[in-house]
Amino acid sequence: MTERNPHLGDELGIEAVIAGERRLSRADAMRLYHEAELTELGRWASAVCDRIHGPMRAEDGSRGVRTYVIDRNINYTNVCSAHCTFCAFRRDEGEDDSYTLTTEQLHEKVRELVEIGGTQVLLQGGMHPGLELGFYEDLLRGLKRAFPQVHIHGFSPPEFVEFVAVLELEGFPTTEPKRSHELPAGVWSAKLEAVMRRLMDAGLDSIPGGGGEIFAEHVRRRIGLGKATADQWLDVMSMAHRLGMKTSATMMFGHIEGVADRIDHMARVRERQDLAIENDWPGRYVSFIAWPFQRENTPLGRLPDFDRESGEAFAGDVLADLVASGSLDGGDKRACDAAVPGAGKVVRQSGASDYLRTQAIARLFLDNVHSIGSSWVTMGPKIGQIALFYGANDLGSVMMEENVVSAAGTTYCLTEPYLCHLIREAGFVPAQRDNYYNLLRVHGGGDGDAPDLRVTDWSTQREKKLHVEGVGSPRKASAETAVRLTIGEG
Repeated sequence: MTERNPHLGDELGIEAVIAGERRLSRADAMRLYHEAELTELGRWASAVCDRIHGPMRAEDGSRGVRTYVIDRNINYTNVCSAHCTFCAFRRDEGEDDSYTLTTEQLHEKVRELVEIGGTQVLLQGGMHPGLELGFYEDLLRGLKRAFPQVHIHGFSPPEFVEFVAVLELEGFPTTEPKRSHELPAGVWSAKLEAVMRRLMDAGLDSIPGGGGEIFAEHVRRRIGLGKATADQWLDVMSMAHRLGMKTSATMMFGHIEGVADRIDHMARVRERQDLAIENDWPGRYVSFIAWPFQRENTPLGRLPDFDRESGEAFAGDVLADLVASGSLDGGDKRACDAAVPGAGKVVRQSGASDYLRTQAIARLFLDNVHSIGSSWVTMGPKIGQIALFYGANDLGSVMMEENVVSAAGTTYCLTEPYLCHLIREAGFVPAQRDNYYNLLRVHGGGDGDAPDLRVTDWSTQREKKLHVEGVGSPRKASAETAVRLTIGEG
């Protein structure tokens, strides 16, 4: 990191950025990361958040609202054709602990959600090559018949890319798994639209931003083997926006990527949101959530840590800067390997301050995205609470179930009263929202019915272990079970 610059705010016109009158460039965002004091970043990002969502205390004395949602993250299968090196969740079809939920299992999970006041399911799975379109349509219709009040936020872009490859649909060809890119562009887009419309007709309400990871090709080809490319991911979301669905965007950082790769990722989201706005498409990105890589039980996590005391530049930054400057084509694997042979061979994990710095920049940079979500699931509840002062307006979900992050060793789980407590103790009024960020219940406390204000013994509200699908502990990344790392291969 370069020396902190006390004049940075003036040099970047940050007051105009806060007012929504100036847009940060990629170069500006890089300067924020390297030159801004962390506390100043938090103050600036909070000011933007306050403009969009209301300040902690308004002039009339009322307190601002910060939100959460009650949903359940249901992974309907862990069978996956991709081999992402950061994932401890995926299984091959036929493995002893592979699974695909039955209708009865799925409905029981949603029933439990409804009983605690939940309004939404986050429905995602591995990229299962053996399931048919009818399976997904029956799944959605069955849920809507049994639970018409529940919003289905389902099927991430990589799943849709695999749907284009393997699902049988009259009038369209198929390919082998992971090879939808072999289809002509027009055929690919037309089949994507046809599949998406079928699933929307069956009950799909919106699409989550899973599988975003890092868009930069020189990073993505190392960590997401067989997964959607960045352009495919973004094209799926643009199609959803054109057809009227709201979506979220995500970023997983703190592994082999450079800082410029994070900014590039945010910029691509912002550019596609601009496209939706310019074309007046009915759908939009409504939220952005970024979280640090969790290394436990993952093949990528077996890489050594970057030595921050070595005095050497992180190879991921060197490569990212070369690509960002136009000096190197990130799509040219051989050129990237030759230019920066150490890239992708060590992991630079992200701690609390780096997480908060990155989130604050996201709030300042993504001026056309409504919500920034805190990632307490990976960072823990206290850092999640602090994130409310670094641009986040939403604490996400109570997370009664989560399997992908949990498989990598992170198992934070909080009750609704505790989430409300975190928001209220930070100085805001907690409110339950829906997927579109409409407020369902505002817990001001005046009626005495706020979940946190009814608690008399906080020892009953301690962090609980998440429900994780399957039996036994997460599988360790060993020589027998781990997918192949692509060190030196890109």
